[in-house]
Amino acid sequence: MCYRQVRAILVNIFGGIMRCDVIAQGIIDAAKTLKLNVPVIVRLQGTRVDDAKALIAASGLRILACDNLDDAGKMVNFPFSLAAVD
Repeated sequence: MCYRQVRAILVNIFGGIMRCDVIAQGIIDAAKTLKLNVPVIVRLQGTRVDDAKALIAASGLRILACDNLDDAGKMVNFPFSLAAVD
Protein backbone atom coordinates (compact mmCIF):
# COMPACT_ATOMS: atom_id res chain seq x y z
CA MET A 1 0.00 0.00 0.00
CA CYS A 2 1.23 3.46 -0.76
CA TYR A 3 -0.44 5.18 2.22
CA ARG A 4 1.83 4.47 5.15
CA GLN A 5 -0.51 6.01 7.74
CA VAL A 6 -3.33 3.55 7.00
CA ARG A 7 -3.61 1.21 9.99
CA ALA A 8 -6.65 -0.81 8.92
CA ILE A 9 -9.22 -1.12 6.15
CA LEU A 10 -12.93 -1.28 6.96
CA VAL A 11 -15.26 -2.96 4.46
CA ASN A 12 -19.02 -2.74 5.05
CA ILE A 13 -20.97 -5.45 3.20
CA PHE A 14 -24.72 -5.88 3.03
CA GLY A 15 -25.26 -8.77 0.67
CA GLY A 16 -28.92 -8.82 -0.26
CA ILE A 17 -28.85 -9.79 -3.90
CA MET A 18 -25.12 -10.47 -4.06
CA ARG A 19 -23.99 -13.33 -1.81
CA CYS A 20 -21.63 -12.47 1.04
CA ASP A 21 -19.44 -15.52 0.33
CA VAL A 22 -18.73 -14.29 -3.20
CA ILE A 23 -17.83 -10.85 -1.86
CA ALA A 24 -15.67 -12.37 0.89
CA GLN A 25 -13.76 -14.42 -1.69
CA GLY A 26 -13.14 -11.24 -3.68
CA ILE A 27 -11.78 -9.51 -0.58
CA ILE A 28 -9.51 -12.49 0.13
CA ASP A 29 -8.26 -12.56 -3.47
CA ALA A 30 -7.62 -8.81 -3.41
CA ALA A 31 -5.75 -9.00 -0.10
CA LYS A 32 -3.52 -11.74 -1.52
CA THR A 33 -2.93 -9.94 -4.82
CA LEU A 34 -2.15 -6.61 -3.15
CA LYS A 35 -0.13 -8.26 -0.36
CA LEU A 36 -1.90 -6.09 2.21
CA ASN A 37 0.09 -5.51 5.36
CA VAL A 38 -2.73 -3.96 7.39
CA PRO A 39 -5.73 -5.70 8.94
CA VAL A 40 -8.96 -5.74 6.95
CA ILE A 41 -12.10 -5.52 9.08
CA VAL A 42 -15.18 -6.81 7.22
CA ARG A 43 -18.69 -6.17 8.50
CA LEU A 44 -20.95 -8.78 6.92
CA GLN A 45 -24.74 -9.03 6.77
CA GLY A 46 -26.90 -10.85 4.26
CA THR A 47 -27.15 -13.95 2.14
CA ARG A 48 -24.68 -16.77 2.96
CA VAL A 49 -22.99 -14.72 5.68
CA ASP A 50 -21.91 -17.86 7.58
CA ASP A 51 -20.17 -19.21 4.48
CA ALA A 52 -18.42 -15.86 4.06
CA LYS A 53 -17.18 -15.90 7.66
CA ALA A 54 -15.88 -19.44 7.19
CA LEU A 55 -13.95 -18.41 4.06
CA ILE A 56 -12.43 -15.45 5.87
CA ALA A 57 -11.47 -17.54 8.90
CA ALA A 58 -9.86 -20.20 6.70
CA SER A 59 -7.93 -17.67 4.60
CA GLY A 60 -5.10 -17.28 7.11
CA LEU A 61 -4.94 -13.58 6.27
CA ARG A 62 -5.26 -10.52 8.46
CA ILE A 63 -8.99 -10.31 7.76
CA LEU A 64 -11.47 -10.18 10.61
CA ALA A 65 -15.24 -10.57 10.14
CA CYS A 66 -17.77 -8.94 12.45
CA ASP A 67 -21.54 -8.60 12.60
CA ASN A 68 -22.17 -4.91 13.14
CA LEU A 69 -20.69 -1.50 12.46
CA ASP A 70 -20.18 -0.70 16.14
CA ASP A 71 -17.84 -3.66 16.55
CA ALA A 72 -16.14 -2.89 13.24
CA GLY A 73 -15.55 0.71 14.28
CA LYS A 74 -14.07 -0.37 17.60
CA MET A 75 -11.73 -2.81 15.87
CA VAL A 76 -10.49 -0.12 13.50
CA ASN A 77 -10.08 2.59 16.15
CA PHE A 78 -8.35 0.62 18.87
CA PRO A 79 -4.93 -0.78 17.97
CA PHE A 80 -5.04 -3.35 20.79
CA SER A 81 -8.17 -4.86 19.24
CA LEU A 82 -6.23 -5.53 16.05
CA ALA A 83 -3.59 -7.54 17.93
CA ALA A 84 -5.82 -10.61 17.56
CA VAL A 85 -5.46 -10.35 13.78
CA ASP A 86 -1.65 -10.42 13.81
